[in-house]
Amino acid sequence: MSAEVAALNLQTDVDLTLANTLRLPCKAEHFAAPATLSALRALLAQARQQGWPTTILGGGSNVLLPDHLPGLVVRPALNQWWLTAQQRCSKDHVFVHVGAGVNWHALVMATVERGLWGIENLALIPGSCGAAPVQNIGAYGAELADTLQAVQVMELATGRVDWLDAQQCKLGYRDSIFKRELADRVVITQLVLRLSRTPAPQLGYGDLAGRLASSPTPLAVANAVCAIRREKLPDPELLANAGSFFKNPLVEDQQVTRLLRRYPTMPHFPQGKGQTKLAAGWLIDQCGLKGMQDGVFGVHQHQALVLVHFGGGDRHGLLKTANYIVDQVALRFGVRLEPEPRLVNP
Repeated sequence: MSAEVAALNLQTDVDLTLANTLRLPCKAEHFAAPATLSALRALLAQARQQGWPTTILGGGSNVLLPDHLPGLVVRPALNQWWLTAQQRCSKDHVFVHVGAGVNWHALVMATVERGLWGIENLALIPGSCGAAPVQNIGAYGAELADTLQAVQVMELATGRVDWLDAQQCKLGYRDSIFKRELADRVVITQLVLRLSRTPAPQLGYGDLAGRLASSPTPLAVANAVCAIRREKLPDPELLANAGSFFKNPLVEDQQVTRLLRRYPTMPHFPQGKGQTKLAAGWLIDQCGLKGMQDGVFGVHQHQALVLVHFGGGDRHGLLKTANYIVDQVALRFGVRLEPEPRLVNP
């Protein structure tokens, strides 16, 4: 190994079991965590020279890893963030520039403590900021799309850095261009968010409003969201999980009408354009699967959307459990659930 490559802290045969919140066993042939754009560019050049496939790994909270990943696994450690005032616009708005390696929840708490509105409802979502646009993370009536201004990316094939505005990112429900046209073609290196000093609480989801005073601060909203999440969701440090495992399905209105005749209390949320979103957790619960255990995997006893890993399993076993749940929901409701975590293949 040359001195130049050694300076990149390239490691071999690295155990990634603790690098994903489902604690699925995985070994990386080569691994690096570059802290600068130049180091990232040099690593990608080394991978191209060696003919290594390249896998980008963020916080590991929304991925299903295989037993082995050949080539190079890159976990960006671009951990700087800063604020700039918006130019030629309202002084109430602030741009937040954030490196891909920054912890998302830490960023949320840092901004709400400064009195900034926009991402307070997304508190306690695990993972890194670089992974946030891939899934267009969302919770409690808010999505990253509400505040995302731009995304900086580096092309894997060339090392070229470019910027995409929010519209170019094609953000949808748990979807983006990074899961489609740009999948395995770029690594996200920086985000720009547009936050506000003007109060704009979104409290229409669940019992969020009932936990807060009439004029809450963004910090109070974030703390309330954290309290709700801790009540309903297991801590991945204590019980391995990837948060919500299934997407809330979008169903044609005609099918929803038929389902409501049989299940009049079924939660449903019209989305326009002839589609309605159903609550995947409710569908799973109605199948009697909440709290189910299937070997070393199971459905969390308090939240049917969450699959948990008790230890000793692998991705094959997890997918077997997930497919059983999908089949049971399809059999009863005629609705097929889709996993939310990204399937990472060798």
